[in-house]
Amino acid sequence: MKKRTINQDMPIGKLTRVKDFLPPPAELATPEETTKITISLKKSSIEFFKRQAQHYHTKYQRMIRELVDRYAMQYSGG
Repeated sequence: MKKRTINQDMPIGKLTRVKDFLPPPAELATPEETTKITISLKKSSIEFFKRQAQHYHTKYQRMIRELVDRYAMQYSGG
């Protein structure tokens, strides 16, 4: 009998599709009061936001901030 190996990257259990609520990059550039933090992100993610920011003539940190804000609003009921 062969021993099954478990792939740790695969989900366990029933999968359900979640509505895509994240905004397109063009909508991630609005000014607001901020608080400074330190965060480590994947290099590929930062490169993506830098390319998008250059395309839309904005700052990549602003786009990331807006993405996090919208995520928080989605799950906080606000």
